[in-house]
Amino acid sequence: MASSSSGSSIPAPEAVQVLVSLLADESPIVREASIASLKDVAALNPLLVLDCCSAISRGGRRRFGNMAGVFQVMAYGVRALDKDDVDPPFMAKLAKIATAEIISSKELNADWQRAASAVLVSIGRHLPDLMMEEIFLHLPGPNSALPAMVQILADFAHADALQFTPRLKGVLSRVLPILGNVRDAHRPIFANAIKCWCQAVWQYSLDIPSHSPLDGDIMSFLNSVFELLLKVWAASRDLKVRMSSVDALGQMVGLINRAQLKAALPRLVPTILELYKRDQDITFLATCSLHNLLNASILSESGPPLLDFEELTIILSTLLPVVCINNDNKEHSDFSVGLKTYNEVQRCFLTVGLIYPEDLFVFLINKCRLKEEPLTFGALCVLKHLLPRLSEAWHSKRPFLVEAVQFLIDEQNLGVRKALSELIVVMASHCYLIGPSGELFVEYLVRHCSLTDKDRSDFERSKDASGNPYIPFQYKRSEVKIGPICPTELRAICEKGLLLLTITIPEMEHILWPFLLKMIIPQAYTGAVAMVCRCISELCRHRASNSDIMLSECKARADLPNPEELFVRLVVLLHDPLAREQRASQILTVLCHLAPLFPKNITLFWQDEIPKLKAYVSDTEDLKQDPSYQETWDDMIINFFAESLDVIQDADWMRSLGNAVTQQYELYTSDDEHSALLHRCFGVFLQKVNDRAYVRHKIDWMYTQANITNPTNRLGLAKAMGLVAASHLDTVLEKLKGILDNVGDSIFRRFLSFFSDDFKTEESDDIHAALALMYGYAAKYAPSTVIEARIDALVGTNMLSRLLHVRHPTAKQAVITAIDLLGRAVINAAESGSSFPLKRRDQMLDYILTLMGRDDSESFSDSTLEFLHTQARALSACTTLVSVEPKLTIETRNHVLKATLGFFALPNDPVDVINPLINNLITLLCAILLTSGEDGRSRAEQLSHILRQIDQYVSSPVDCQRRRGCLAVHEILLKFRTVCTTANCALGCQGSCTHSKQIDRNLHRNFSNLPSAFVLPSREALSLGDRVIMYLPRCADTNSEVRKTSAQILDQLFSIALSLPRPSTTSYGVDIEISYRALSSLEDVIAILRSDASIDPSEVFNRIISSVCILLTKSELVATLHGCTAAVCDKIKQSAEGAIQAVIEFVTRRGTELSETDVSRTTQALLMATAHVIEKHLRQETLAAISSLAESTSSKVVFNEVLATSGRDIVTKDISRLRGGWPMQDAFYAFSQHTVLSSLFLEHVISVLDQYPILKGDSEKGENPSHLVDGQMEDDILQAAIIAVTAFFRGGGKIGKKAVQQNYASVLAELTLQLGSCHGLASHGQHDPLRALLTAFQAFCECVGDLEMGKILARDGEQNENERWINLIGEIACCVSIKRPKEVQSVCVILSKSLNRHQRYQREAAAAALSEFVRYSDGFGSLLEQIVEVLCRHVSDESPTVRRLCLRGLVQIPSMQMLQYTAQVLGVILALLDDSDELVQLTAVSCLLTMLESSPKDAVDPILLSLSLRLRNLQICTNTKMRANAFAAFGALSNYGIGPQHEAFLEQVHTVIPRLVLHLHDDDVSVRQACRTTLKQIAPLLEMDGLLPLFNMHSFNHDHRTDYEGFVRDLTKQFVQHHPLRLDTYMASTIQAFDAPWPIIQANAIYFSSCMLSLSDDQHILNQYYAQVFETLVGKMSKSADAVVRATCSSALGLLLKFSKSSSWKSARVDRTDSSHSIRKGHDFSV
Repeated sequence: MASSSSGSSIPAPEAVQVLVSLLADESPIVREASIASLKDVAALNPLLVLDCCSAISRGGRRRFGNMAGVFQVMAYGVRALDKDDVDPPFMAKLAKIATAEIISSKELNADWQRAASAVLVSIGRHLPDLMMEEIFLHLPGPNSALPAMVQILADFAHADALQFTPRLKGVLSRVLPILGNVRDAHRPIFANAIKCWCQAVWQYSLDIPSHSPLDGDIMSFLNSVFELLLKVWAASRDLKVRMSSVDALGQMVGLINRAQLKAALPRLVPTILELYKRDQDITFLATCSLHNLLNASILSESGPPLLDFEELTIILSTLLPVVCINNDNKEHSDFSVGLKTYNEVQRCFLTVGLIYPEDLFVFLINKCRLKEEPLTFGALCVLKHLLPRLSEAWHSKRPFLVEAVQFLIDEQNLGVRKALSELIVVMASHCYLIGPSGELFVEYLVRHCSLTDKDRSDFERSKDASGNPYIPFQYKRSEVKIGPICPTELRAICEKGLLLLTITIPEMEHILWPFLLKMIIPQAYTGAVAMVCRCISELCRHRASNSDIMLSECKARADLPNPEELFVRLVVLLHDPLAREQRASQILTVLCHLAPLFPKNITLFWQDEIPKLKAYVSDTEDLKQDPSYQETWDDMIINFFAESLDVIQDADWMRSLGNAVTQQYELYTSDDEHSALLHRCFGVFLQKVNDRAYVRHKIDWMYTQANITNPTNRLGLAKAMGLVAASHLDTVLEKLKGILDNVGDSIFRRFLSFFSDDFKTEESDDIHAALALMYGYAAKYAPSTVIEARIDALVGTNMLSRLLHVRHPTAKQAVITAIDLLGRAVINAAESGSSFPLKRRDQMLDYILTLMGRDDSESFSDSTLEFLHTQARALSACTTLVSVEPKLTIETRNHVLKATLGFFALPNDPVDVINPLINNLITLLCAILLTSGEDGRSRAEQLSHILRQIDQYVSSPVDCQRRRGCLAVHEILLKFRTVCTTANCALGCQGSCTHSKQIDRNLHRNFSNLPSAFVLPSREALSLGDRVIMYLPRCADTNSEVRKTSAQILDQLFSIALSLPRPSTTSYGVDIEISYRALSSLEDVIAILRSDASIDPSEVFNRIISSVCILLTKSELVATLHGCTAAVCDKIKQSAEGAIQAVIEFVTRRGTELSETDVSRTTQALLMATAHVIEKHLRQETLAAISSLAESTSSKVVFNEVLATSGRDIVTKDISRLRGGWPMQDAFYAFSQHTVLSSLFLEHVISVLDQYPILKGDSEKGENPSHLVDGQMEDDILQAAIIAVTAFFRGGGKIGKKAVQQNYASVLAELTLQLGSCHGLASHGQHDPLRALLTAFQAFCECVGDLEMGKILARDGEQNENERWINLIGEIACCVSIKRPKEVQSVCVILSKSLNRHQRYQREAAAAALSEFVRYSDGFGSLLEQIVEVLCRHVSDESPTVRRLCLRGLVQIPSMQMLQYTAQVLGVILALLDDSDELVQLTAVSCLLTMLESSPKDAVDPILLSLSLRLRNLQICTNTKMRANAFAAFGALSNYGIGPQHEAFLEQVHTVIPRLVLHLHDDDVSVRQACRTTLKQIAPLLEMDGLLPLFNMHSFNHDHRTDYEGFVRDLTKQFVQHHPLRLDTYMASTIQAFDAPWPIIQANAIYFSSCMLSLSDDQHILNQYYAQVFETLVGKMSKSADAVVRATCSSALGLLLKFSKSSSWKSARVDRTDSSHSIRKGHDFSV
C-alpha cells in the first residue's frame, strides 16, 4: 500500500474539490461516478468531503446546478462521521447551509429539497438538539419554508423514534403556536407530521415499555393539537386537509385522555364518517382511523366504553355499504386496497361485537329485514364473518338468524343472493339448518345451482332495458356490469356449498335425504340436476349399509316423486351427453344407486347396461369427434328405455309410467330437444300397450302437446308416431289422414294469403312438414308385409303433391325425408321378400328436385347452410327413388344429372355439411348407372356419358373438386365392374371362370347368338385412350387422396377392359398374359398406396406409367398421345409434369409403332401445349418430351415442325414480349442440351459459331451478343437459325463445348484479362464493354458447363469496386481449379507472362487469378516454383493491388510445399509490414497470422524481434482491423518466444502488456476479442499462476464497463504480486496512453494506472508516479471534453484515495476561508 510519506504530498483537498465540482457535470455517468467516489472518500475522511461540499454549496442552486447531489453526498458524509469527529459548530454550519437552501425557495418536495432534508436528518442522528434548534429558528413567524421544516421533523421521527420522542415536548411547544396560522395548502404536511410524531411515541412505548414518554405538558400539547385538528382542520373544505387530519386524529385518539376523547366523539365520529362518500383510498384511511377510535373508546382497559351501542349504530350503518364496495372490487386493479379496507371494516365490527354481541346481532338482523340492497349485503357479509368468531355469544340467537335468512329467500339482487348462499353454508357448518327451514335453505342452494348461461344473458338484457334511475355506487358493478357477481359465479358458489354440505357435514344427511329427490322433478331446477344427482350419489355411498332405511325414508314421505316420475325425468335429461358437470354420467350413476326404488328385476339389467352407457359418454372430447354422436346417443337412450320396459313387465307400474310421461310434458314446454326425446319415449311406451283406444287417445294428446314449429320437436314427434305405428299402424294412419284433411284447403288459403295477411304460411309449412315426417316414419317402422297397400294409396291418390307447397327450408327437408323414407320402406320390403314397384316414381323424383329449390339461373356456389342441408337430403332421397323399380329412363336420368352434378363445385366449408352432400351425390350417380341400363352395352354408354360430365371436375384447379370427381369416378367404375364383369364373364358364366384370363376369340365371333342379357360392351366403347389421358395426370396430383383414387380408377378401367371382348384384329396369347402381368403390377402399386402413405409418389407414378404403357393398345396409345395437350396444360403443376412424363415413357417404349403422320400430329399437340404453358419448368419438361419424340421416332419430322413453327412465330408475333418467353427458343435450348440430338441439330449452325464476336481487351466498344438476336433480318429462316445459335451456345450443348475446349486455357485467360481491362474502363464511367464481356463470359460458362462460374459472374460481374472484381476473378480461378484441374497449368503459364504487361488492370487481374491458382498448383511439377518466382518478383510492383495480391498468393502455397518457401514468404511479409500503403500493411499482418499457424521455429527465429517491433508499431494504428490483427499476430508470435530469444521476446511482451490491458475495452469489438485471445496466449510466458482463473471469470469475457474495471483490478493484483519490478515499465507505458487519440483508451489508462498505484507497495513507483498521475487525473477531470474520461477520473481518484494509507490526507481539511472560491473556480472551468 502507499506509504505515509508518499501520501503526504497527495493533493487530496484539491481532488475532492474537483470531484465535488463534477457533481454539476452535464453527463449523468460523470455525476454518478463523482457521487460514488465522494462516498468512498467520505467513508475515510468525511470531514474533507463535508468541507468541500459546504464550500460549494454556499452559492446555492443559482451557482451550482446539482445541489441534490451535493446534499446527497453531505448526508452520506454526516452519517459516516464517528462520534469523535462530530464537530458541533461545523454541524451547525452544515445545518444552516441546508436550511438556508430550503428556505430560499417556496417549492415543496423537490429532489434537492429532499436531499437537504436528509442532511438535517443525518445531523439529527448525531446531534438531535442542534438539528432541532436549527429548525426551531425557522419555525416562529411567517416563513415559506415552514412546511419543509415540519416535514424534516416528521422524517426524523420516522427515522429515529427513540431520539425524537424525548424531544417531542420541544417540538410541540414550538409548532403548536403556529398551527393556527398554517394555510390550507400546508396543513396536510403538518397533519402528516403530527401523525409521524404520534407513531414515534407508539414505537417508543413498544421499545421502552417501562418508561412513559408522555408527561402532563405533552398531554396538554397533544390535547390542544387534537382540538385544533378536530374542530378546525377536520372541518376544512379542502379534502386533502380533512383526509390528513382524520389520519392524524386516528393516531392521536389513543394518546389523549379519556375525558377529552369522550368529549370529542360527537364531532370526531361524523367527521370520519363524512369521508366514506369518497373513493377507496380515502375509505381505507377513514376505516383505519375509525378502527383506532373504536379500540380507544370501547376496548380501553382504563374504563367503561365511551360509546353505547345506540351511538355506534350510525357508525355501523355507514360501514355496512363499505363492505359491499370493497367486496365488489376484489378482482380489480385496486384489489389490495379493497381487501385491506374490507378487513378493516370486519375488524371494526368484531371490535363492537366483543363488547355488544347481542346488540350487534339484533342490529345486523334488522338491517337484513330492511331489504335495502347495500345494507342487506353488508349485514350478511358481516354475519358470515362474525358467526364463527361470536358463536358462543350468539348461540341462543339461532332461531332469529334462521327467520331472518328465510325472510331474504326471495331477494332478487345477485349480490345479496351470493352473500346469503355463503351465509347458509356457514350456518350449516354450525348446525343452524334443522327441520323444514333446513330443507328450505337446501332448496335455495339448489335453485341457484340451476342457473345457466342463458340466465346470465337474460339478466344482462333485463338490466340494460330496465332503465333503473338510481343504482347505488357500491352495487353498480354487480348489477349493471355483471362483474364477478354474476349468475355463473353465484352458481359455482352454491354448487360448491351444496357439495360441502353433503360431504363434510354429517348432520346434514338427514335433511338432504330424501329431500334431494324432490329437487329432480321441477322444471326450474333442471340446471341443477347434475349436482343434485352427484349429492344423492354421495349420500347413497355414505349410507350404503343402510339402504333399507333410506328406502323406508323415501316411502314414508308422501311429498316425494314416485319412482316412475323419477325414471322418466332422469331418462329424458340424459339427452345432452355434453351437459355441464357431466350430467349424463351423474344421472346414470344415481340410477344405479336408486335401483332399489324400482321393480326388483330391473336392478340386474341396469347393472349390466348402465356402465356401457357411461363408457360412451365418459370421454367428451372423443365424443365431439363423431358428428352423429347426438343421434347415436339418443338411440341408445331409447333402446335403454325400451329394454327397461321389457324387463319390468309390470302392468300397474307401466300404467303409472304412462301417467308420469303425460304429466312431464309441461316440464319441457320451452325445451324442444328434451321434448323430442320425451315424444320418442312415449312412442316406445305406446308401442307396448295393447289398448287401441288408449293409444288413439294418447297419440291425439301427444300431437296437441308437440311444438311442430320446431324442427327438432317435430322430428321427435314423427319418430314417436313411427314407433307407435310398429304396433298400431292403422291407428296412426287414421290420425294422419285426419290431420291432412284438416289442412286440405291449404292451396286455396295460400291463394288468399296473397290478398290477406291473416294466414300465416309458416304455420301451414310446419303442419305439412310434421305430417310428411309422420307418414315417412310410419312407413319406416311399420311391418313390411302390410305397407304395400298403404303406400300405393298414398302415392296413387296424389296425396304427396299436397305437401309440395311448403316454402321454409326445414319444411322442405321434412317432405324430402318423408319421400326418402317411403322409398326405403319399399326397398326394405323387397329385402324381406315383399317386393313391389313404386308408383309414380319419376314424378316423385321431380317433386324432390323441385323441393331442392334449384333452377337454371341459380349458382351452385350460392347455397346457404339450410339449402345445403336440403340438397343433401334431396340427393339421398333421389338415390333411394332411383334404386327402386321401375328402371330409370334416359330423359329422367339427364334431368337428374343436370340438376345435381353442379354440387361438385361447392366450396369445402362447412365440411360437416358438404362432405355428406358429396357422398350422397356420388351414391346417386352410382345408382343411376346401375338402374338406367338394360345390358352391358347400354350401361357402357351410360358410363361414358356420366364420366364425360364429371371430367370438368376431375381436371379442375380446385383441390376439393378434383378429389370429389376422382372419388365419384372410382365409385362409378366399381359399380360398373360389379354389374358388367364381376358376376358374368363374356359368356355369362357365374362366379370365377377361366374365360376371364384366357378367351378364345373364336367364341366371340358371333354375339347375336347369345341372349341380350349376356351381351357385354366392347373395349372400344370404353374409349380408353381418352380416359387414360384424363386420369393419368391425377396420379401425380398434389393431393395424396386424388393420387390414390386415380390409380384405382386406372386399375378398374383396365380390369374392365381385359374382361371385355377385344376387336377381332387383336391377338391373344402372349399379349394377354403380358397385359395381366401389367395389371397385376398396377394392383400391387395400389396395395402399397393403401398400406404405406409415406412411399415416394414419383416411384409410384413411374410404376403406374409402366403398367399403363403395356396395357394400352396401339389405337388407344395414339388417341392418348393426340389428346395430351389438355393434360400437359393441367392447372396442377405436378399433374402436368406427370402427363409429360407419361408421354415421354410412351414414345420411348412404343415410339416405333407410330407413323410419320402420328409423329407429326403428336409434335403439333406438344408444341401447342408448349405455347400455352407459361411456367418455365413445365415448358422445359414439355420440350424434353418433344426431344424424346424426336430421338425415338423421326428426328427430321420433329425438327421440321419446330423450325416451321419458329419461322411462323417470328413473322406473326413479337417474340420478345411473349408472356413466359418464346417457347421456340426454349426448344433450341432443349436440343442443345440433348445428348443425342445436339450433334444432329447443330450441323447447320457451325459457321455461325465461328463468326461469334469476342470482345477484345483494347476495344473501346463492347457489343453484347444479344444484339445479334435483336438484329433485323428479312429471311425468317435465317433469323430462326441465329436465335438457335445463340441459344445453343448458352445452353451448353456438346458441340459448343467441344469447340471451346480445344482452346480452353487461352479463352479463359484472355477473358480473365479482359475482365480486368473492362473493370478499368467501368471505373472511368464506360460500362458497356463490361456488360458485353460479361454476356460473353456467361455464354462461355453455359457452353462448357461451368454453372458455378456463371453464378459467380451473375452475382458479382458488374460490381466495380476494387476488391469485388478482384475477388470475382479469384472465385473464377477457384472454380476452374476445382472443375478443370488439368487446365490449370496452361492457364497459369499464360497469366504469368501477363504480369509483364503495361496495362495495370490486366496485371491486377492476372495477379488475382494467380494468387488463387497457386493453391492448386502442387500437382504440376515445376509449376509451383514458377508461380512463386513470378509472385516474389512482382511484390515490388508499382500497383499496391498487385503487391497485395502477390503476397496473398504466396501465403496460399499448398501446405505440403509451404515448408520450403516459408523463410522466403516471411521475408516478403516482413518487408511489406513497412509498406507505404495501409492496405498492403493490413494484408501483410493478415498473412503473417496465417503463416504463424504452421511456420517452423527456425524460420521465425531470425526475424522474431523484427516482427515484434513492427507489430507493436501497428498496434496503435487508427484502423481497427489493423489493430485487431496486430494484437492477434503478436499473440501468435508468443508460441515462438522460447529458446535463445526468450528473454528478448519476454521484454517485448512486457512492453506490450499495458497496451493489451488498455485495448481489452477498445471501442471495436474485434480488437477487444483479439486482446483477450493474445493475453491468454502470452500468459504462460509470464509465469503467473493466478491468471488462468481470471480468464474464466465473467468480467473478462464481457464488455460492460464495470466488468472491465473489475478485471483490471484483479489483473493488477496479480502484477503487483508476481512482477512488482515490471510495474515501472507498465506505468510508463500507461501514462503515455493518457494522450491516446481514443477517449476510451485514455479512460482505460487512467484506471489501470490508478489501480497499479493504489495496489503497489513500491516506494519508488509511488514517489515517481503518484503525484504525476494524481495531478493528471485532477486536470483531466476538470478539462477533458469526454464524459467517459471525466467519469473514470472521478472513479480513479476515489480509488487512489480509498486505498491510500496516508494518515495525512485522511485528516486533511480544506481551508474554509478560500475553499469556496477555489471550488467555484474549478466548477466554473469544468462547466
